[in-house]
Amino acid sequence: MPLKPPEIEELADRPRKGRGAVSNKSGRYEAETRHKVDDGWLSEAGEEDAPPLRTTLHVDTARTIISRNDSPDILFDRSINPYRGCEHGCIYCFARPTHAWLGLSPGLDFETQLFYKPDAPALLEAELRRPGYSPAMMAMGTNTDPYQPVERELQLTRRVIEVLSRFNHPLGIVTKSALITRDIDLLAPMAAKGLAGACISLSMLDRDLARSLEPRAATPPKRLETIRRLADAGIPVSVLTSPMIPGLNDHMLEQVLEAAAAAGATAAGWTMLRLPLEIAGLFQEWLEAHAPDRAKRVMSLVRQTRGGKLYKSGFGERMRGEGPVAEMIRARFNHAVRRLGLNRSRWALDIGQFAVPPRPGDQMSLF
Repeated sequence: MPLKPPEIEELADRPRKGRGAVSNKSGRYEAETRHKVDDGWLSEAGEEDAPPLRTTLHVDTARTIISRNDSPDILFDRSINPYRGCEHGCIYCFARPTHAWLGLSPGLDFETQLFYKPDAPALLEAELRRPGYSPAMMAMGTNTDPYQPVERELQLTRRVIEVLSRFNHPLGIVTKSALITRDIDLLAPMAAKGLAGACISLSMLDRDLARSLEPRAATPPKRLETIRRLADAGIPVSVLTSPMIPGLNDHMLEQVLEAAAAAGATAAGWTMLRLPLEIAGLFQEWLEAHAPDRAKRVMSLVRQTRGGKLYKSGFGERMRGEGPVAEMIRARFNHAVRRLGLNRSRWALDIGQFAVPPRPGDQMSLF
């Protein structure tokens, strides 16, 4: 008679210092599911003594670098993402589910298994030189932040900006990182020609809340300083109060807009919290771990902005939500924007200056 295997107790997931996700469950395309169990070593050493999670870099062998979309909800049709995954660890990040395509978890894997595209600058130059290429604003930071901590060493984003600058190609950047100020020497001359603008994502001023929601992003004061430095350099700056999470950070909306305007932002935008696919479960885990006293209320309010569901993906409603709660946030945003004089004139980037620069050895044109 075969021996019955011993009962193994599954361990509960716990927050990890400096990381946003609580768990690392398998992605939706995986056949297996992960279970965390104690093999005996953990109970001897103590879970708190487990080594910290390290970030691992992988090469992404992309063949193209410009991603295109036809979504009516966003203001650009092309973007560049030098990195996949994001060490900032924002628990609400809408890009998390993309890691499932790689056979990885949208949870902790998204924050610790990063992919970078070493050929990004060369691929971009090749695509811009193609006959018939038609310029429009190039967006960066639309999926994961282009200023990952490792960007300090790899400088992929900087080299992409250098290519766009040589082609006089318009560029808009969205980031939570203060590292963008390193590239003021490139962005300021582009901005002077109407070719560059920046958007700083900032949805709260509470440092403690930001530390748990966005554990490795720049602090709110640092982001305000970043807005000020960019604006002082003549670079048009907008603030993106995203996401608004009812019952958690929406009460800070006016404070954020006031602080950003005082720092030099001239435009503003907002989006409602989005919980597609695996993000819903990850966000609920985060609430239970970090804000258990508010978890049920926050999830109830989120459902009130999505017609009773956790998420609705339809164009025209996924960014803003619906119902009284969403309408109240929208009205407050609009009132604050008018009061502060934001969005009076949207900065428009100039596509008419685009020109393919000659390569060494190219014959010069007579015309």
